[in-house]
Amino acid sequence: MNPTLLRTSSAKEQKVMVLLGLEGETPVFQSSSFSEVNPYRLREFENSYLAFRWLEARVDKPGKLKEIQAIICGHEFLVSEDYMLLRAIKNHDDLREIPFISLYADEVPDSIAAMKLGIDDCFALPVNEEQLENRIAFLRTFKKEQIAQNKLPEDNLDDRLPRGKRVFDIIFASLALIAASPFLLIAALAVKLTDGGDIFYTSKRVGTGYRIFDFLKLRSMYPDADKRLQDMKAKNQYDDDAVFMKIANDPRVTPVGRIIRKFSIDELPQLINVIKGDMSIVGNRPLPVYEAEQLTRDQWARRFLAPAGITGLWQVSKRGKNDMSMQERIDLDISYAKNWSFWYDIKLILRTPFSIVQSEDV
Repeated sequence: MNPTLLRTSSAKEQKVMVLLGLEGETPVFQSSSFSEVNPYRLREFENSYLAFRWLEARVDKPGKLKEIQAIICGHEFLVSEDYMLLRAIKNHDDLREIPFISLYADEVPDSIAAMKLGIDDCFALPVNEEQLENRIAFLRTFKKEQIAQNKLPEDNLDDRLPRGKRVFDIIFASLALIAASPFLLIAALAVKLTDGGDIFYTSKRVGTGYRIFDFLKLRSMYPDADKRLQDMKAKNQYDDDAVFMKIANDPRVTPVGRIIRKFSIDELPQLINVIKGDMSIVGNRPLPVYEAEQLTRDQWARRFLAPAGITGLWQVSKRGKNDMSMQERIDLDISYAKNWSFWYDIKLILRTPFSIVQSEDV
């Protein structure tokens, strides 16, 4: 084991570590303090989103998933992000078989409570390396057997939408799509006639539990808009080091695009995303991958606990305004993640018509 990371007495230093065996090719990252005689290596990650994406990428690479021995996190880190990484792992068909270990700075206060959340075992720092290695070896065999027999214990971190919300989403989105179809057809024709390009714009977005899906919009920008993104950063209305992008009078937007954006017509294809189950009617806006990768503060991961939605607290509060800071937007997302419910969603839906027309061209 890594003596710096696992022999320390401070759990604050522990974020996300993946324990790897030495089989296969040389690792992309190897800690400089790693012991030469140790049969394992550790890969460290700055935040849980980057860790999850890296783990998920191993699923489709032959032999790479078997190389992962365990996922190890400081318990303080898990609490700070409301167990976001644990939730994502437990709800993934392939990654859930990997042993998940939490580390405490002092004695483990309540291992039963931790295991009810889906954590496989807990250790106090500094770690007894032999005990940890033996425990991981047992858990790897035990979990595979339990999954094969469909006997994994239930945990408290199921992120599936309540059935009532899902039924409401399907009915509401279907009716709304039928009602909006004349506007959608006219707008689609106008987009096509503008420059002959694609009617729809599809991008990868990160939604609930770090799930990535194809996000649909009517195209409101010129076809080369993505290639010009770097040139637009100087015009970002957020701070220079901000995660989000918001540009007033964006020159990449077409004349037709300005109209369909002003009245939110470009968002109508997302009703298809709702019917497919990628999104909900109400929730936090799914983020582009490059934005999600930059949410490095532990507590920001909480925004991904909420459903991804077309409308939500941020939209009805500040949509189209140029006086909102990045932190204010994240705070609104986290507030919704903590408080969402069926009736809260209804209130936000009723407020949505008043925010459909943007007062600012952003």
